Amino acid sequence: MKDGVNGVALAVFLFFFLVVTVMGFLAARWRKPDDAASLDEWGLGGRSFGTWITWFLLGGDVYTAYTFVAVPAAIYAAGAAGFFAVPYTILVYPLIFTFLPRLWSVSHRHGYVTTADFVRGRFGSKSLSLAVAFTGILALMPYIALQLVGIQAVLDVLGIGGGEHTNWFMKDLPLLIAFAVLAAYTYSAGLRAPAMIAFVKDTLIYLVITVAIVYIPIKLGGFDDIFAAAHRAFAQPNPATGAPRGALVSGSEAQWTYATLALGSAMAMFMYPHSITATLSSKNRNVIRRSTTVMPLYTLMLGLLALLGFMAIAAGVEVDNGQLAIPQLFEDMFPDWFTGVAFAAIGIGALVPAAIMSIAAANLFTRNVYKDFLKPHATAEQETKVSKLVSLLVKVGALAFVLTMDKTVAINFQLLGGIWILQTFPALVGGLFTRWFHRWALLAGWAAGMAYGTLAAYGVASPAQKHFGGSAEEIPGIGEIGYIGLTAFVLNAVVTVALTCVLKALKAPEGVDETSPSDYTADAGDEGVRAELPQPVAGSAP
Repeated sequence: MKDGVNGVALAVFLFFFLVVTVMGFLAARWRKPDDAASLDEWGLGGRSFGTWITWFLLGGDVYTAYTFVAVPAAIYAAGAAGFFAVPYTILVYPLIFTFLPRLWSVSHRHGYVTTADFVRGRFGSKSLSLAVAFTGILALMPYIALQLVGIQAVLDVLGIGGGEHTNWFMKDLPLLIAFAVLAAYTYSAGLRAPAMIAFVKDTLIYLVITVAIVYIPIKLGGFDDIFAAAHRAFAQPNPATGAPRGALVSGSEAQWTYATLALGSAMAMFMYPHSITATLSSKNRNVIRRSTTVMPLYTLMLGLLALLGFMAIAAGVEVDNGQLAIPQLFEDMFPDWFTGVAFAAIGIGALVPAAIMSIAAANLFTRNVYKDFLKPHATAEQETKVSKLVSLLVKVGALAFVLTMDKTVAINFQLLGGIWILQTFPALVGGLFTRWFHRWALLAGWAAGMAYGTLAAYGVASPAQKHFGGSAEEIPGIGEIGYIGLTAFVLNAVVTVALTCVLKALKAPEGVDETSPSDYTADAGDEGVRAELPQPVAGSAP
């Protein structure tokens, strides 16, 4: 570990940060129409992005600091268990290929900006729509916080993140400056800013991982030596528990945990509002199909990045906070100038998704809280203004998770968000294929899943704190450790199905469905241009 500030790496890092900052502000003029004062333009980029922009944008918001920092850190700390992130990104693409084009079509036809817009229109319930919006905003808070953790890790290793004897303000000042700049260009350019910056981010990431997967093993003696060193390290007892630190290959006792984490994470990935925001910004449904077809290239990259956790062990990296392992590995292994390039990839890889996430959360508040409940007749200009302001507040809200949760296993930030966002799956994905579910049953199932998932996650302790310490616990009735989010989803589904049967038998009012079967298969050119934003319809009351 190098002492003090790494001047060369810092200069390269600042150069790339300056480049993306300039690009972020210039993006306000990129493909901008004369009349841009609408949420479609600011929050969805005018719904005009083609295949390559959509692919980079999806990659920008799905592959985040979670990819570059949290997953390798989990493998550095526990071994093969952290690899659950690789199969889940394989499972997710066939899943989304079936429902994202349908969501794009119906949203394009009716002017939906958020998933909660669709749920309100499909089930005729503002209460259910509000639940989906609330869940989306809540789930994004720890996910944005994860991006903060990623940037903070880079700044700490660079030597400008402060130390033990630095007061809290000076320690976090570089991070606050970075997010202030992010907030400024997001406010100005909306979704166009991260869409443009995503090109730089992904180019840097592919460059860094290509060099790392070749250069670092050569310096460490090859993969045989790397895996041997990792095996020896994992065999050492954990001082806190006395059990082995981890495993190079997971044993049978970890199968349920591994499988449920992979499946639950796959189901949750494209429930997140920022993933849907990137999807709805594309210009037609075929763009979605083409983009998801080439998205597995990112899975290959993730698998290679995950191996960095083993390399950090073999390189003798010793850190108290696992999130520093990969940045420290880069500083120890690379020349200073390329260390700066690698740190820029991590930092920009956190800024891009943080921008998209804050825009997505702002869109949810504006359309499904402000417009639905506070000011139903808000103009397009008022909607855009509110969304811009909320995008700033969302970033501040994410700081609460950074300050109150254990950051040593930051992957739990993403998994906690997954517990919550999975509870919107029945209403969103179910609603795209069937109108059978009753709106009140969906609301009750959502409440049951949210309550169980939150309480269960709150009760999982970690060495650093006594609440929200993890995302896996014993599955009731099975006795195996599994992902809390998937258990909560099963409870949600059971309650939804059972109550739907009861409510249908009682002939409870089901609300008005403003969509039609043809809406789910329509393309951009079908029946002219997209319809104007629909007004509330009869029967859509709570």
